[in-house]
Amino acid sequence: MAGATVKNPIQRRNSNEIGKCSGRPKSMAVLIFGFLEEWEESSESLCNSGESSDYGGINDMDVDDDELVDEGNVNNIAEVDKAFWESNEQNLKATMCKSSSIETKIRHATKEALRELRLAGNECGCRRPVAADGCRNCLQRGISDRLRLAGYNCGICKSKWRSSPDIPSGEHTYLEVTDNSNPKKGEVKVVIELNFRAEFEIARANEDYNRLISKLPELFVGKAERLKAVIKILCSGTKKCMKDRKMHMGPWRKHKYVQAKWFGTCERLTLPATQPVGITGQQPKPRASMLTFDLGETLPVLHCTAVN
Repeated sequence: MAGATVKNPIQRRNSNEIGKCSGRPKSMAVLIFGFLEEWEESSESLCNSGESSDYGGINDMDVDDDELVDEGNVNNIAEVDKAFWESNEQNLKATMCKSSSIETKIRHATKEALRELRLAGNECGCRRPVAADGCRNCLQRGISDRLRLAGYNCGICKSKWRSSPDIPSGEHTYLEVTDNSNPKKGEVKVVIELNFRAEFEIARANEDYNRLISKLPELFVGKAERLKAVIKILCSGTKKCMKDRKMHMGPWRKHKYVQAKWFGTCERLTLPATQPVGITGQQPKPRASMLTFDLGETLPVLHCTAVN
């Protein structure tokens, strides 16, 4: 028939031919066109004939790549962990080393008060069985008394916070000194925590975390801003440590809970300063004794009449 066109039958090309025509690697042709069966047959023929190929020994290459990736991941994780702890230690050191003049004065006065309490003897006025070094309440009272006698506006603060979906309720006591000596800066609050390091200790912690908290002083004296910065550093270390140890992180370890200890709703108790004696800061009551009791001054004069 005139004008009729003859259609050539479509020839089916295998994956090798497609790879050559496209100029792309065989693997791309396989992924695009999905000729898996033909690719397997061609791979087997190449392996049997001993010919080399870019994808020869593909199973061995998979194993080697996995091993290299795993080793690389381990090295990368180790480097990241090392950088994390080193950065935290440097930040903590830099934060703790900075100290204003008022912080330095209060720190020295607090240490002197602790020294006096130890020399005076650790007497506890709570009438409760406590440790050999006295109870925390009496120790705070003794230090607060001495700081007020030294001219500092010191008080015992009791912070409380309500429970929330994130953290449970709780309370905490600490010492606080307020300073108004500089009108330009306004009121400055300095927190005194007697057992600061113990607040962040973790059982079964890793070596990195233990090394971090070893940089903390047992006695913390610092402004509120400094304390917030330290808490942030330590809580990030706590989270990292417990994650690496695959330990459950209790809500009392969270940043929000720890910060509430010193920045929750606070009730400040300021007691009148007295001449402190021992830890309690109370004067001992004088005791009467018959050996020192003057009968002549207390009894009426007795007149005796001689009888002949």
